[in-house]
Amino acid sequence: MDLDKLKTTAGLDVHGKRVLVRADLNVPVQDGQVTDATRLERLIPGIRDLSSRGARVVIISHFGRPKGNWAPEFSLKPVADKLSDLMGTPISFVEDCVGPTAQQAVNSLSPGQIVVLENLRFHKGEEKNDPEFAKELAALGDLYVNDAFSSSHRAHASTEGVTHYLPSYAGPLMMEEIEALRSALERPDPPTAAIVGGAK
Repeated sequence: MDLDKLKTTAGLDVHGKRVLVRADLNVPVQDGQVTDATRLERLIPGIRDLSSRGARVVIISHFGRPKGNWAPEFSLKPVADKLSDLMGTPISFVEDCVGPTAQQAVNSLSPGQIVVLENLRFHKGEEKNDPEFAKELAALGDLYVNDAFSSSHRAHASTEGVTHYLPSYAGPLMMEEIEALRSALERPDPPTAAIVGGAK
């Protein structure tokens, strides 16, 4: 695995640019409250770095499985609020991820400001990797950063489709995960056991 071939935002001039960040905000929420913020805490350094360098940060993510339909229990609003609390900085939230409302909110950002857009999966085009939906997402950014390792095995509009329309980079969390995987595969420290699992 040649990490040198992956482009990152390190050293890139992002000041004033709309940076579309594909994050993984799919965290546990109960009664409108995030019950485990570990995934958000790991995302923060990369977001803070972009913001401090004057980027206009646009965060997109899926949340749950609403199957292409709007459902209040799958809104990213409580997750955006928690991220704002953890960062100690105002983060605006927009109730759609494409269209005029999202476009206006993104274009009105000042350098350093952050916005979280609504659940990508409220649109069927996300999971279908619909080119038109991918183009709508791409219209919200000047460049694209994938910092969602755990979602990158899916060829969805926000992970694969959008990369055809914007200069694309790997985020710091993505690089960290890839390096950890590479280390485990290429430089295991015997004796080694791997326990692999998950839940949906």
